[in-house]
Amino acid sequence: MLYLLGVFSGQAQVFNLFRYITFRTGGAMVTAMLVVFVLGPWLIDALRLRQGKGQPIREDGPQSHLLTKKGTPTMGGLMILLGLGIATVLWANPYNPYVWIVLAVTLSYGLIGFYDDYLKVTKRTTSGFSGKIRLFLELLIAGLAAYAMSVAGGKQFGTALTLPFFKELVIDLGPVLFVCLGIFVIAGAGNAVNLTDGLDGLAIVPVMIAASAFGIIAYLVGNRVFAEYLQIHHVAGTGELAVVCGALLGAGLGFLWFNAPPAMIFMGDTGSLALGGALGTIAVAVKHEIVLGIIGGLFVLETVSVIVQVLSFKLTGKRVFRMAPLHHHFEQKGWAEATVVVRFWIIAVILALFGLTTLKLR
Repeated sequence: MLYLLGVFSGQAQVFNLFRYITFRTGGAMVTAMLVVFVLGPWLIDALRLRQGKGQPIREDGPQSHLLTKKGTPTMGGLMILLGLGIATVLWANPYNPYVWIVLAVTLSYGLIGFYDDYLKVTKRTTSGFSGKIRLFLELLIAGLAAYAMSVAGGKQFGTALTLPFFKELVIDLGPVLFVCLGIFVIAGAGNAVNLTDGLDGLAIVPVMIAASAFGIIAYLVGNRVFAEYLQIHHVAGTGELAVVCGALLGAGLGFLWFNAPPAMIFMGDTGSLALGGALGTIAVAVKHEIVLGIIGGLFVLETVSVIVQVLSFKLTGKRVFRMAPLHHHFEQKGWAEATVVVRFWIIAVILALFGLTTLKLR
């Protein structure tokens, strides 16, 4: 809403700052971080009081987790969503449809994750509500968001698919195929981040790295001058998503303060599903769906490890990995949790840098 100060300030030069995306992105990042810092301790105490034994720990996982993580509360994604939501509403352009689409998907996925976490905590089980119902809701929300973005994009890029490394190649998928692509990317990203969230700090840092990369992409794609210079496709209005990415980064930094090993709280499905959905929606909006697979390659690897493990066991009765997702495989091989987490962070940084090179290598 502070954007309106810049629009209606008249000759007051000081308020013109609120018209600049870069300034509002920084403001959103700081605001989201402060919200999490202030509300975090209170929320952790409230969740610990209500959850008692904390998040149920899977018994077939690394045995050390039954000791080191027992009693830690979950649903920490609530503090991320609070910081992200407040900062976005405060700093983003309220007339921009992409902002509201991303925020709607993020909060909706967060609500699905919250209900799943609630069932796990109250029923003391590692499985939440029906997987089929959960997936149906995720696909429905993603489909509605993809359709809304196809309308917001207009005739030129509403249903288009752009490819990295090719400056002229644009494929018009049409409404049906574009919505199908959007569903795959958004729901897939949500579940990929969800699978990655298994160790202290493992998911939130790669999410922040991806959000930073897509903040840069959104700003460049939404700016006609920079888009023409880099020979990437300009999508009007998407630059405002840099503000959302800034808010996501700030909220993530605040959450990491409490989630750093040994974690005081887990984000749970409330956070992981919402954050993945946000990244997927932003990628679809800026027409960099394929680049998300590169920048978010760590999430892809974690997801593929689960798929390979399940298929191998069903078809041959043998497991490819000692345990899936992939981070547990390395734990079972004897890697310390901190070693797994930091090395995965390094991989996430490398993949993000490689993904950003696609902006120039055309």
